[in-house]
Amino acid sequence: MTLPIDPSALDAADIGEKRATLEMDHEEAIEHVREVFTEAGFGIPTEFSPSALLNEKVDADRDPYYVLGACNPNMADRALDASENRIGALFPCNVVVWQEEPGVQTVYHISIMRAARLLGMAPDDEVMADIVADTGELVDEAVGNLDSVE
Repeated sequence: MTLPIDPSALDAADIGEKRATLEMDHEEAIEHVREVFTEAGFGIPTEFSPSALLNEKVDADRDPYYVLGACNPNMADRALDASENRIGALFPCNVVVWQEEPGVQTVYHISIMRAARLLGMAPDDEVMADIVADTGELVDEAVGNLDSVE
């Protein structure tokens, strides 16, 4: 199968990739990320630990890995309208926290708004560009505040 886009031609900005490193234990990092994204205007309607599930079900022996499903209702509503409801297949906007080593966690996020445009699920027009920009500002705020541990 030939892909419709060349993944090697994409850079981090094309998919809105954000990455941060937190020097704290895994559970503390999850709570910190949850708080920071909530303060930036996101709710966390779903969350789970793939590592716990895989370690239990298939004895995977995975290091801690956690997914926070973040959602800003206003952005989600706008994106559903702009994409004729298709972007919902990518909901929620996941923020992932995985343990690199004890005491060091990676936080990772990509923009589903940008991904939806690349996949043809959302239009490449001004309305969607505004949604991408507005959502990006919220994510930038959250990621920018990850290092502010109190």
